Amino acid sequence: MKIWYQHGSEHSANLVMIGHFEDATEATKAKEIIDALTEQVAKDQENGTLVLGTPQSRYGSEMLDLLGRLNVASIGPGELEQFAYEVDIEVKGKSVVVTTEELDIAVFLKILILHGARIEVYSAHDYPDTAHGRGK
Repeated sequence: MKIWYQHGSEHSANLVMIGHFEDATEATKAKEIIDALTEQVAKDQENGTLVLGTPQSRYGSEMLDLLGRLNVASIGPGELEQFAYEVDIEVKGKSVVVTTEELDIAVFLKILILHGARIEVYSAHDYPDTAHGRGK
């Protein structure tokens, strides 16, 4: 049996995105919104409403209801797949720290900005010695 190892560039960003907020309450609120949307995407995958890799032109009814309750109107149906990516999100004081290997992070950026964050984005490959870089 051959084992093939490949490191593809599509999953090698080692990306760090930090949303800096005025207070910890807004940081926590943004994280809760991301968590709620991530949970709904997982449910939509389970029930077949969302099929990863398939262009989405409509929201499922549960997702549409959730977006309305969360007052998030800037995320398109085609962007929902990003919530299924492997992403680590932590609230650290007044900041939300997002780390991922993905480059397609628009949904996270939108939520952080809509809740008043100042955004810092970089590749920890290039800045491994930063506080949030995974090179440490």
